[in-house]
Amino acid sequence: MTTIRHEATVPLSAAGWRFDRALAEMFPDYSRSRLAAWIKAGAVTLDGAAAPPRHLLRGGEQVRLEAELAAEVELEPEDIALEVVHQDEHLLVLNKPAGLVVHPGAGNAAGTLLNALLHHDPKLAELPRGGIVHRLDKDTSGLMVVARSLAAHTALVDMLSRHEVERQYEAVVMGLLVAGGTVDAPIGRHMGDRLRQAVRDEEDGKRAVTHYRLRERFRAHALLQCSLETGRTHQIRVHMAHIGHPLVGDPLYGGGLRLPKGASPGLVAALRGFRRQALHAERLAFEHPVSGEPLSFTAARPADLDALINTLREDAAHADPYDDY
Repeated sequence: MTTIRHEATVPLSAAGWRFDRALAEMFPDYSRSRLAAWIKAGAVTLDGAAAPPRHLLRGGEQVRLEAELAAEVELEPEDIALEVVHQDEHLLVLNKPAGLVVHPGAGNAAGTLLNALLHHDPKLAELPRGGIVHRLDKDTSGLMVVARSLAAHTALVDMLSRHEVERQYEAVVMGLLVAGGTVDAPIGRHMGDRLRQAVRDEEDGKRAVTHYRLRERFRAHALLQCSLETGRTHQIRVHMAHIGHPLVGDPLYGGGLRLPKGASPGLVAALRGFRRQALHAERLAFEHPVSGEPLSFTAARPADLDALINTLREDAAHADPYDDY
């Protein structure tokens, strides 16, 4: 357990402010909810005495903060290999493989990314959600950023909420497209299936915007570049299905296996054998949450997705031009 200690003087410009508001300005490394909890627990004093969050300041008071960073996550660390792309004292960026669950849940109490992170860095147990600030679906591969300090955690959560983290994906979808576009459609929980999300009206869904660009066309499929303006659960999967181009292999939104007319035996085998959504988080870019340095990372597509794309490409190259798809 880590003990943190800070002492500071309330600036005169904070005269008339509430105690909790001033603390949030004076100690921006910590979230407002955490600071409020410390105030209520008596871990923060004002001129040597406890004060309620609503206490109005005059400016010039002495603030002392002494608190224990208790474990936020109670989970067994597990020695699961991680592909770390970047690491410093405040964050790490990793390339998550398909098939790895991010958070424990029903039926996934162990063997998750969070178990692996706690083995990689035990101090992550002191951060909310073990430092995880966004997630990828179990069967989506690619880049994720994880906070390693409270300062980075607070800043990254704020940056994500303000859409200041660039997240770019590669996806293989069903059907023919002639150009890219934007899907701007609210997303909320599916009315009849708790495992699914769906496009809903504005009252029942949250704003969700996905930009997509056509990279390559095949006979009955397309390779897209997708960029998230928002980050809703299953966003790309839901939006692509909504416009009639579900992701290949998607067990929730794909609508089942579709084989093009005259598909080669190799393509039939590739499509039948691809049992996950064809989605990879290939690029992540943002300003370092502490230093402000611009950071940008890329991750090559995994072998299974690369093989699928190559097979689609070969099938298209040898297609009968008179086949109707």
